[in-house]
Amino acid sequence: MATPSSAQTLKVATLAPAGSAWMNLFDEASRNITQKTGGRVKFKYFPGGVQGDEKDSIRKVKAGQLAGTAITSVGLGQIYPDVRVLELPFMFDEDAEVDYVRDRLGPELQKRFEEKGWVLLAWGDVGWVHLFSTAPIKSKADLTKVKMWAWTDDPLVRRLFSAIGINGVALGVPEVLPALQTGMINAAYGSALSTLALQWYTRLKYMTEMRTSYSVGGAVVSKKAFDQLAPSDQKILREEAKRLELKLIAQIRKDNVAALTALKKQGLQVVPTPPELVKEFRAGAEKVWYELAGQLYSKELLEKVKALRAEYRSARK
Repeated sequence: MATPSSAQTLKVATLAPAGSAWMNLFDEASRNITQKTGGRVKFKYFPGGVQGDEKDSIRKVKAGQLAGTAITSVGLGQIYPDVRVLELPFMFDEDAEVDYVRDRLGPELQKRFEEKGWVLLAWGDVGWVHLFSTAPIKSKADLTKVKMWAWTDDPLVRRLFSAIGINGVALGVPEVLPALQTGMINAAYGSALSTLALQWYTRLKYMTEMRTSYSVGGAVVSKKAFDQLAPSDQKILREEAKRLELKLIAQIRKDNVAALTALKKQGLQVVPTPPELVKEFRAGAEKVWYELAGQLYSKELLEKVKALRAEYRSARK
């Protein structure tokens, strides 16, 4: 156990680009933590995927080369797969619904992460996910023509694409922009903010109005690194991480709205999604929920999410 006078520098990797909303808030939180711990806890960030894709940063944390990583639910799912229930396609309809379910499942999920040797310090969102492409997607026929990116490490998206007949091209996130530039792919998925921040918008000029899912993420550190901090510093880290979480969620939602406005000014066209295509996606998504129950996440957790969603919707009536 570290003594209160010993200094710890926590090295943290993320795909979030330098200067992005995510990194600005991470930097603000790290400055607060360093100040409040009297310099005993400092952070060194590696933004923009310089340490590789999320699986690479997770591997480096396990090897002791990094203390932690700020990742999407795809990365979180590599640590504890059940967390992917929060990102099931077409499960949620609005922000408040996501918050209601996550707030109630959060303590259980955080406990499971600690059992795996990780401390989930803060949730952090990416936002509502849309399909982006070089040509408008208005039908199933249009979908069969696109060369859609499918994150190599995301079994949930790959299964959804398979269910609705999309042939995805497996790539890591750092490979997406080069693949768009060479024409290896001509479509991808993400939030308005992530598409802007990662520069994918320079190649993708159409976005489906339909939202396929809500993308979540989180900041995690190894329990080994966390346990090396003095108890008083652990408390400060948890408190500041909670403040970061609240700021992140609010800021990212605000910035997604601003990002869409910015993308439209850059020529992005939002394509209305015909009801029949939405219906087909929704049917494929619900099929995937049950196919992956017992494989990617537990059936019990899926039922908990559905019950909490029903509880929220009932209270809203």
